[in-house]
Amino acid sequence: MSEHRFTRRAAIGGAAAGAAGAALPRASTAGAAAPRQMEADVVVVGAGLAGLMAARRLAHAKKSVVVLEADNRVGGRVLNLPIVGGKITEGGAEFIGETQTHIAALAKTLGLKTFKTYNEGNNLYYRNGTALPYNTTGPLGPVPPDPTGSAEAFKALQQLNQMSRDINLNEPWNSANAAEYDGQTFETWKNNNVFTPSGKFLLDVACTSVFSAEPRDVSLLFVLFYIAAAGDETHPGTLDRLVTTSPGAQSDRIVGGTQLIPIRMAKGLGKRVVTGSPVRKITQKKDRVIVESDKLTAVGQRVIVAIPPALAGRLQYSPALPALRDQLTQRMPMGSVMKVIAVYDEPFWRKDGWSGQVVSDKGPAQVTFDNTPPEGKPGALMAFIEASTSRRLNAVSKGTLRSMVLDNFATYYGDKARSPIAFYEKRWDNDIWHRGCPVAVLPPGVLLDYGPAIRRPVGRIHWAGTETATFWNGYMDGAVRSGERAAADVLAVLA
Repeated sequence: MSEHRFTRRAAIGGAAAGAAGAALPRASTAGAAAPRQMEADVVVVGAGLAGLMAARRLAHAKKSVVVLEADNRVGGRVLNLPIVGGKITEGGAEFIGETQTHIAALAKTLGLKTFKTYNEGNNLYYRNGTALPYNTTGPLGPVPPDPTGSAEAFKALQQLNQMSRDINLNEPWNSANAAEYDGQTFETWKNNNVFTPSGKFLLDVACTSVFSAEPRDVSLLFVLFYIAAAGDETHPGTLDRLVTTSPGAQSDRIVGGTQLIPIRMAKGLGKRVVTGSPVRKITQKKDRVIVESDKLTAVGQRVIVAIPPALAGRLQYSPALPALRDQLTQRMPMGSVMKVIAVYDEPFWRKDGWSGQVVSDKGPAQVTFDNTPPEGKPGALMAFIEASTSRRLNAVSKGTLRSMVLDNFATYYGDKARSPIAFYEKRWDNDIWHRGCPVAVLPPGVLLDYGPAIRRPVGRIHWAGTETATFWNGYMDGAVRSGERAAADVLAVLA
């Protein structure tokens, strides 16, 4: 199994991944000059993939635009981490996968190249102290070879795929059986349909690796929508695609790291992008909208808010948002995840016939990938620490976290793993401009009662971000699609 994510993990790899943050801690303004003012046709809040894509489309349509970003960098949940030897690895969204055509086309347009995620040799399944090698080309596909639970987990996976076929991607709350599905958690469905401990464990790992949330945290309707969204206009979504490396959501990476995508987008937009300027307030007037940030007050005809709903809900709005939209933002918490990378002189596990991909019941590093740069050196072994495990460890020291992770790596690959030349971490829950990753998750009842507010404009305010996408929701591809859609909506109004 693997992450979504920050793609997964929109992922941090898989998962995860999407628009940039621009909401609230308040910076000190003592002695600071008053923010300058400017006018533009459109103001964009957030310089992640969604906001930058919207601004790019608007600029190409000859509209004036300004992008206000809270962080001191662009990219949002897409983040490169420099490592030894002048190479990079990714601390956030990382993978480009099958049917993710919009992010792939954008990367190509920006002159970026891809390379295959390392997927040679055997994956490792570690459960109850026993290590089992496996390959995803077997009859159970991405399901690891647990002798007591794999067949049951595979059957559940296929059942979920079939159920997702009836989901209305544009309006999941209007799907057949929506009330039944949104009236229960994924945990409830799992317990009613999977009965062996190992089968349940495999479903748990699938959930945490895709959402960085526990099965008890998410609505069954949301899970089925997410599966259905893991495709495109001609390929139905499948859970197999979400959790498979190749062909799947984790099949490719960007040479030089995924953050090069927003960096090059921002470079093309030039001075239109203002970083280090958190938005505090959005005021709608009869003929304009006023967006106040720390460095700049921007006045426009329309504003696109391209940050996660939970962060968008922390902004001040005048007049206040409609109840449905405001209550929606109260009910879409972010997933909980850390990404950790140990760097070695070389990827020694490859010589031993391992792909670097692990599914394990031994935490905190329960899902791992080979994150080695395309040149093959230095070796990089990455792990996701997710959901409840991430929440428990958010406050531990870096040294403690490093020791725990290297113990896991040594269990999987031997004592060589205890001696990296460097160790890196990114704790997304602790990042003040993101407060979690890779995607906002929906508990029971949210889609049914509040779903219609997810993309519906509020006066002059439009919404973007991977959480608003109907294909590849939660991934970089979904973020790009949402920016394209929001820009088209605004252009239609301005025309």
